[in-house]
Formats: sequence, C-alpha cells, structure tokens
Amino acid sequence: MEEKEQSSGAITVELAKKRNRDAAERTLMAWIRTSLSLISFGFGIDRIVNALKAPLSVQNPIRLSRILGLSFIALGVFALFMAIIQHRAELKRIRRVVYTYTPNISLSVIVATGLIAIGLAAFIGIILSY
Repeated sequence: MEEKEQSSGAITVELAKKRNRDAAERTLMAWIRTSLSLISFGFGIDRIVNALKAPLSVQNPIRLSRILGLSFIALGVFALFMAIIQHRAELKRIRRVVYTYTPNISLSVIVATGLIAIGLAAFIGIILSY
C-alpha cells in the first residue's frame, strides 16, 4: 500500500510539473504575440508617415516618426529576448527535484514602463513640433 502511495505522489508531482511547463509555453507564446505587435506597430508608424509625407515632400528635421517607430521595434525585440530568457529559467526551475517558487521581476512591468517612456517622448515631440 505504501508503494502505491509513493508512486501516486510521484505521478502527481510530474503532472504538476507538466501543467507548469504548459503554462510557461503559453506565457512565452503571449510574449511572442506582444513583441510581434510592438515590432509591427513600430514598422507601420514609420512606413505610414513616410507614405503620407511623400506627396507633400515635407521635411521633418527631428524625424519623430522614425524615432518612435524604432523605439517600438527596439522594445518589441527587447521584450522577446527577455521572454526567452525568462522562459528558459522557468523550465530549468521546473526540472529541479524540488520546485520552489521564487518571484521574479515582472517583464510586463518593464515593458509597460518602456511604453510609458515611448508615449511620453512621442507626446512631448508632437507638442514641440507645433
């Protein structure tokens, strides 16, 4: 009877680890979607503004649209890079014999802070250009 309880406990632990691995995969996929959106948005801003200005041949010495677009692209690449690092660390933690939860710095908070900085820079740039 004791052997059956031990094997049942081992199965429970493995199933819990499987659920955590699956959750880590879903989280990485969410970060991939977020990063792709940021990169696409940054690329789109630059292309759309250039397409709108082309017939008017308006020169913008600050090139705010280019800076804004590149900022979104850089934030998207950074978020994806950090998400991969975070994912690998989580999988390594799950592989341990004893899984202990350790809170990490939230990648979401870092990306949100980056978006605030980009938004403020764009806001100030637009205000100063008029």
